[in-house]
Amino acid sequence: MSTINLSDIKQLAEQTIQTEASAISKLVEFVDDSFAEVVGLIYKGKGRVIITGIGKSAIIAQKIVATLNSTGTPSIFMHAADAIHGDLGIIQPDDIVLCLSKSGNTPEIKVLIPLIRSLGKNTIVAMVSSVDSYLAYHADYVIRATVSKEACPHNLAPTTSTTAQLVMGDALAMCSLSLRGFSADHFARVHPGGALGKKLYIRVSDIISKVRPKVNVDEKIRPVIVEISSNTLGATAVVDKDDKLVGVITDGDLRRMLQKNEDLDKLTAKDIMTSNPKTIDYDTLAVDAFSLMEKYHITQLIVLQNNKYKGMVHIHDILREGIV
Repeated sequence: MSTINLSDIKQLAEQTIQTEASAISKLVEFVDDSFAEVVGLIYKGKGRVIITGIGKSAIIAQKIVATLNSTGTPSIFMHAADAIHGDLGIIQPDDIVLCLSKSGNTPEIKVLIPLIRSLGKNTIVAMVSSVDSYLAYHADYVIRATVSKEACPHNLAPTTSTTAQLVMGDALAMCSLSLRGFSADHFARVHPGGALGKKLYIRVSDIISKVRPKVNVDEKIRPVIVEISSNTLGATAVVDKDDKLVGVITDGDLRRMLQKNEDLDKLTAKDIMTSNPKTIDYDTLAVDAFSLMEKYHITQLIVLQNNKYKGMVHIHDILREGIV
């Protein structure tokens, strides 16, 4: 068993990253008219984008499919080996077929391309490192993902080449997203699960507390204490005779009051309230409410709807939903 040399490991890791970073930066040179025309075809296409490959390219193809689907472009993965054993039926007349291959000369691709051609109505796009290849020659469009070498010390294991495919796939997806006007709201519709989805669709109205504490501006202190103690929000809104919000009283306000005053019976809500409290609109995204709480170092916000007091939202309500 060889001795582990930490310095050698760090050096090899740095070389791997630098090799891939250098190759990725050169991909800018390959964003040409052919690339732009493919984006246009995808945007205007009536069908789906079928993405295929073999080996590590097939794995990258699956990721590109996932990215396209999540950004508004219907896509399907088709393994090149399975395609020639029955899965070719996935392809419909209006579909665009994107084939990923570093060499462009793998046996499965050479068998697959004529079969796709025989279907008669499909545009074939090649994403290759080698433009002097079977796939590039027989494709309608070529997207270059050319790399000079792999990050592998033996220049064998697909590393830089698959990273280049991934980046060019992301570029396709982002261009398509932009053309479609795919917004955060659209993103939320296809990402309803997890923290990411929740950030994009859960609003204050969805998590507002069912408790709606409030006291009149002229209320004596003891009823104020009871109102705050009877809920789990640690605060109460203060309203005037027209039910208009004029302030807020928190647990902290009560503690400061007790430190400064001995005769509580003379005090009213307006004497200890914080005027002009921080508020949030009823229809605002919950994640924006959380950001506001963080900014002002507070744990609850007054919720308004059409400038009228609607209730309160507490930081625990947001954390409970797993939004952040």
